[in-house]
Amino acid sequence: MSKSEIVNLRLPKEHIKWLDTLVEKGIYKTRSEALREFSRKYLVENN
Repeated sequence: MSKSEIVNLRLPKEHIKWLDTLVEKGIYKTRSEALREFSRKYLVENN
């Protein structure tokens, strides 16, 4: 895997609440982990 870079992202509060719910349920450890996974899946499916 290539070197990672930090990206700041602004999301609506509803999206943050949804991400927090996924973390609270233990589906992801952090918001960042969830967003990385969503980004990877999107890029693989649409590249």
